[in-house]
Amino acid sequence: MGGPLEKGKIASSGVWSDLAAHKSGYVPSNGIRLNYLDWGGSGQALILIHGVYDTPHTFDDFAPAFTDRYRVIAYARRGHGLSDTTGPYDTRTLTEDLRGLMDALGVAKAHLAGWSMGGNEITAMAGMHPEMVDRIVYLDGAYDFSDPDFVAAWKSSPPEFNTPLSATTSLDALIAFQKRLWFPGVTDTSRFEANLRQSVIVQPDGSLKWRMSDSLTESFEKVLLGDRRDYTKVRSPALAIYAESFFNAQDGDPAQLALSLAWEQKYMAPFRAASIERTRKELRGVEIMTVPGTHGDFMYASREQVVKAMRRFLGASSKGAKAERA
Repeated sequence: MGGPLEKGKIASSGVWSDLAAHKSGYVPSNGIRLNYLDWGGSGQALILIHGVYDTPHTFDDFAPAFTDRYRVIAYARRGHGLSDTTGPYDTRTLTEDLRGLMDALGVAKAHLAGWSMGGNEITAMAGMHPEMVDRIVYLDGAYDFSDPDFVAAWKSSPPEFNTPLSATTSLDALIAFQKRLWFPGVTDTSRFEANLRQSVIVQPDGSLKWRMSDSLTESFEKVLLGDRRDYTKVRSPALAIYAESFFNAQDGDPAQLALSLAWEQKYMAPFRAASIERTRKELRGVEIMTVPGTHGDFMYASREQVVKAMRRFLGASSKGAKAERA
């Protein structure tokens, strides 16, 4: 099913090199230019959509598990990574960006998998352009982040969950902070390093500056917390995979764990339960599963379980899909 990516390395020139088995390119879409990664592979296209403030490199460790059956592609949504930053950023516009990407790459119909906010695009795409969508997978993305309960949770996040200035003094410091909060189940941090590297700009003194400006970050927060999903228009077979927790609530600094656990129990656990119930009610015939890990690291910590479930689900025949949803 494919193993984790080969590590990046620092060349003799001191420049880090990403050794993941993809090519990077650009396509025009919906009036802007989008950066995409293509892992190759044969068969139907599988398009992976990252979360808010992230980059397509979040799938570097994950995508190779599917190239024996699918052509695997991920792209940076507008405002993220190396794609153009021109607005607007509402879900309809972002969905038309996805449609334009597919047209530009000659993809008539694809499976879609969205992590976190990527669930917005796959939901809207399946509703707006059903002829272009086969099956959809929510990678801890079957949440309506505009729900008042999540908005309250977001606004009540402890300050300790925000990246401190001390974590931007160097790339090593940022990786350590990210591992503690988001990726406790990942022992080899090179598995998510490329994603972090493209999210920041390393300045001459080694300190970091976020690639996304403060104003752009605020714009996407408004979209994330403001654009309501409509599952009722989705007719594609769907698999919804949920992580057990949002932040690290098991290992590490006791004070951090106490904050994470309290926030999880007060806000996220009930919101997750309500989201699962809504998903089950509005996405007729949806398959739902929960796996160990956090919102950030479950694709690493539970990689084999997630890959196995997706390969089975995506490989189901059209005849079987009709029977499931009858």
